[in-house]
Amino acid sequence: MSKIITVFNQSGGVGKSTLTMNLGYHLAQHEHRVLLIDMDPQASLTAFMGLEPFELKKTIYESVMASEPLPIHTNIYGVDLAPANINLSGAELELVVADMRDYRLKEALSEAVNQYDYILIDCPPSLGILSYISLVAATHVLIPIQTHYKSLKGTELLLRTIARVKARPNKNLKIAGVIPTMHEARTVQGGMALQSIQASRIGTIFPAVPRSVSFADASQEHLPLALHNPKHPAVALFNEIADSLEALV
Repeated sequence: MSKIITVFNQSGGVGKSTLTMNLGYHLAQHEHRVLLIDMDPQASLTAFMGLEPFELKKTIYESVMASEPLPIHTNIYGVDLAPANINLSGAELELVVADMRDYRLKEALSEAVNQYDYILIDCPPSLGILSYISLVAATHVLIPIQTHYKSLKGTELLLRTIARVKARPNKNLKIAGVIPTMHEARTVQGGMALQSIQASRIGTIFPAVPRSVSFADASQEHLPLALHNPKHPAVALFNEIADSLEALV
C-alpha cells in the first residue's frame, strides 16, 4: 500500500508546491514509484511540472466529482502527475451537497494505492473542503511552515483541522513532520521563528529550507532544484527529508 502524504498549510506562499515537486523527485531517485496530486485550483504544481493548466481537458476535478479515472501524466522527471486547473475551484461549492464528500479523493485514489509507493498531495492554501478531503485520503500529513511570525500564528488553526480529521473520518492520520521553509538565518525574526518551531511538540522537525531565488528559477524552467542547480545546499536537505519519509510507518 502507498504512503499517501498530504502537504498541508492553510497559508499561501510557504512552498507547498515546491516541496511536493522536489520531494517527489528525490523519492523517485530512490527508485520508488511516485504519484503527485495537484489539489490546488491555482495549479502551481501542474505548471511547475511543465503542463499548461488551461490546456488540460481532464484533471483531478473529473476524478473527484465524476468518479473518472485519474488523468495521470507519466514520467515527468521520474514521477507521475494528476494535474489541476481552475475547474477545481468549482468543486469547493459542488462538494457541499455531494454524497460521501469527505471520501471523494480517497475513492479516486483507490486504484493508485496499489500502483505507487508514494502519493504526494499538494493542498490549496485554505482550510476548505479540498484540503479536508486531502487529509481524509492521506496516511500522513507533512506541514511546511515559513519561519515568519505571521505563518506561526496560523499553526493553531492548522492543527485544529488535522485533529478534526483524526477525530472521525481518518483516525489513522499521522503527522510526518514539520519543514521550516523560506528561512532567512540572518534575520532576527527568522531565528526566533525557527526556535519556536523547533520548540513545538507538533512532531519531527526537519532541517530548515533556506529562502532562495533558485527555487523560482527552477520552477520557471519546470525543473526540480537538483536538476537546475545540483550544488544548491537545499538539494541535500530534500534528499535528507526523502530519507526520513522512507522510514514512515
